[in-house]
Amino acid sequence: MDPADLNEILKQTRHFVRSEVVPAEDEIEATDDIPERLRQRAKDMGLFGFAIPTEYGGLGLSMEEEAQLVMELGYAAPAFRSMFGTNNGIAGHTLLEGGSERQKGQWLPKLASGEWVASFALTEPDAGSDIAGLSTKATESADGWHITGQKRFITNAPAADVFMVYARTDPDSKAGRGVSAFFIPAGSRGLTVAPKDAKMGQAGAWTADVVLDDVLAPKTSMIGAPGTGYQTALKCLAHGRLHIAALCVGLAQRLVDESLTWAMTRQAGGHPISDFQLIQAMIADSQTELMAGRALVMDNARAFDRGTDRRLGPACAKYFTSEMVGRVADRAVQIHGGSGYMRGVPVERLYRDARLFRIYEGTSQIQQLVIAGQLLRSHQPARS
Repeated sequence: MDPADLNEILKQTRHFVRSEVVPAEDEIEATDDIPERLRQRAKDMGLFGFAIPTEYGGLGLSMEEEAQLVMELGYAAPAFRSMFGTNNGIAGHTLLEGGSERQKGQWLPKLASGEWVASFALTEPDAGSDIAGLSTKATESADGWHITGQKRFITNAPAADVFMVYARTDPDSKAGRGVSAFFIPAGSRGLTVAPKDAKMGQAGAWTADVVLDDVLAPKTSMIGAPGTGYQTALKCLAHGRLHIAALCVGLAQRLVDESLTWAMTRQAGGHPISDFQLIQAMIADSQTELMAGRALVMDNARAFDRGTDRRLGPACAKYFTSEMVGRVADRAVQIHGGSGYMRGVPVERLYRDARLFRIYEGTSQIQQLVIAGQLLRSHQPARS
C-alpha cells in the first residue's frame, strides 16, 4: 500500500477509536455487546477485511501494515477488535492459506465486507492449543462429509454466519496429518451453538461451545486437500499470534497513558503522585516494556512479510507481549491505588481484559514449547 494511503487509514482509525469507541466502553461493558453504530462504522471503514487481499474486497494490508493498524485498534476495549478480528485472522486465513481460488472468490468478499461474521472452530474440551489432539471426526460418504464433535470457547460463535471447522478425516493417521478444514454455514442441520460464555473480561467479545451432531458438509466445503488442515491451522495461528501481539502493544499504550494521566492529576500530600520516584519507576518500567514489545512486533512483522520467519518470531512476539501487557496492567492498577480496584475505572476493566491474551492463540506455555522446539531443531547436528 502507498505510505500516504496507509497513514490516512491509521489517522482515521486512531481518531475513530479514541473519539467514538473509547467513550463507548462503559456501554459495551454494561450490555455485553458492540453498539450497532460502531459495527456499521467498522464495516464502512473496511475493518472487517483489512488483512484480506484487494482482489477479494479487502484492504490488502501486509503484516507490517496490519500490525500498525491493530496497535491503533488495541487502544480501546478488546471486544471491538474481536468483532472483526476473526474475519481478518484465523478464520479468514483458513481460506487464504488453504482454500481454492473458487472458494476464495466465493466466500472472502462476504467476510471482507462484514456481510458475514466468521468463526474459527478448532479448540475442543480435550484439545486446546494441541491441534494434533482433535477428536472431532469427519467421515466421508457418497453425499459428503458427516462431522461430529464438540468445539469450545469459539470466538464470535453466537453471531457467526460461517464456521471454519477442523476435524479428523483420517482416524488412523498420527499427530495432525489426518486433520482437514471445512466451511460450515451457521444453521446447518446438526450444528448447535450453546449459550454465550460468562467471562471475567472482554465483555462484548462473545464465545460459546459449538456442537456438531452428524453435520453433513458437501464435498465442496472441504478447504484444501484432505489431511492438509494441520498445516493450514499452523499458518493461520502464526499470523494470528503476530496480530494478537500487536493488539497487546496497543492496549499497553492505553494503560501507560491512563497511568500517566492519573499520576499527574492525583494528589497526595499536596503533590501530584507523579512527583514520587517509586511511581516514576513503575511508569518507566511500563514504557520500556511497551517500546520493547512494539519493536519486537514490527521486526517480526517485516520478517513475516519477507517469508524468512513465520514460526519462531510470531511465537516470541505473542509470548513476550501478552506477558508484558499483563505486567503493565498490574502496574497501572497499582499506580491508581484503591481507585484502580473499583469498577468503572478503565484500568480495572483493562486489567481483566488483558488476562486472556496469555491464553488464546496458544497459551504462553505453548509459545515456550514452540520457541524452544524451533531453537533445538535448528541446532541439531547435521545428519550424515
